[in-house]
Amino acid sequence: MRIVIAPDSFKESLTAPEVANAIAEGVRDVLPKAEIVCVPMADGGEGSLDAVIAASSAQRRSATVSDANNQPCLADWAWLGNGNAFIEIATAAGLAQIPPEQRNPLTATSFGVGQLILQALDAGARHITIGLGGSACNDGGAGMLQALGVGMLDAQGKDLPPGGAALQQLASVSLEAIDPRLRHVAFEIAMDVDNPLCGPSGASAFFGPQKGASGQQVEQLDAALGHFAGLSARILGKDEQHTPGAGAAGGLGFAIKAFLNGSFRPGVELLAELSGLPQALVGADLVFTGEGRMDAQTLHGKTPAGVAAYAQALGIPVIAIVGSLGAGYEALYKAGITAAFSLVPGPITLAQACKDAPQYLRQRAGDSVRIWLAGHKS
Repeated sequence: MRIVIAPDSFKESLTAPEVANAIAEGVRDVLPKAEIVCVPMADGGEGSLDAVIAASSAQRRSATVSDANNQPCLADWAWLGNGNAFIEIATAAGLAQIPPEQRNPLTATSFGVGQLILQALDAGARHITIGLGGSACNDGGAGMLQALGVGMLDAQGKDLPPGGAALQQLASVSLEAIDPRLRHVAFEIAMDVDNPLCGPSGASAFFGPQKGASGQQVEQLDAALGHFAGLSARILGKDEQHTPGAGAAGGLGFAIKAFLNGSFRPGVELLAELSGLPQALVGADLVFTGEGRMDAQTLHGKTPAGVAAYAQALGIPVIAIVGSLGAGYEALYKAGITAAFSLVPGPITLAQACKDAPQYLRQRAGDSVRIWLAGHKS
């Protein structure tokens, strides 16, 4: 009997490999002789780097770069070999790195992401996959571009200060000093959202409040990004602000697409390839997946939906064990999820759920296998 375990991380609790290991223990409690294949997953957001490294022979590398508050931090990236690199933007410009009281979406910068790209170029990268998600910035990728040599100047010809709010003062963009190596690099953007850059569902309005933006600041940032996009369109001869995914990671999707000719792909699809999920599913009898919260949004590019799509094509049942079940999660049943369960045994605090998540995952996995076996035998 072959059982594949392919979960995402449980944010602020467990990494994807830790979730997979806990579920595997529960399966072994009931089926000690089962062949268990763990394929830690992600959808391009936070935890993607760990998932790629755990499921491949990629080398973890580190560099000191600027975080979203323009302070030094140690950020990891992955070298996959043969000219391939993987960068998770959350390691350099992540929201989780910045304490809530220190978050400022007006000045937060993506500069460190550009510094990681330079590290990959120095290593000889010719193909860079960038996982978007979990960012603290809302600067349209301007900071990243500045790190790569793009001039972002105000009316007096001075460099713009960090942050999305400063883009309202942008008067010119210069590509003269952009790193020439970028012309020879293919960028692939792993995303889990399809938001445009601006407007009611854009980067500022949709994600800004999560980063601490007030209603007034959302309007300010949206206008600034719109100004940046309009000026960029005149310079580049193309307008990418309405492209689905341009609003990902505070507009980093826009900058990578417009200035670096990046191509968008569903993050779960890219991570599935890098992690070898399609191969692992061949001959499987049952699949486990999961994430911190499963709801209607899971259908829009999140890991459980992606895993279910691969499994459904092969006729394999899928059990999702998640931290919590939110509104609309039932829609996943039509998308390939056979059954979904919350890991908690009853009313408990979030702190307790996070602390005891490995134990709860093991218990729910064992319970799920027993139910599946009962139906399997019948």
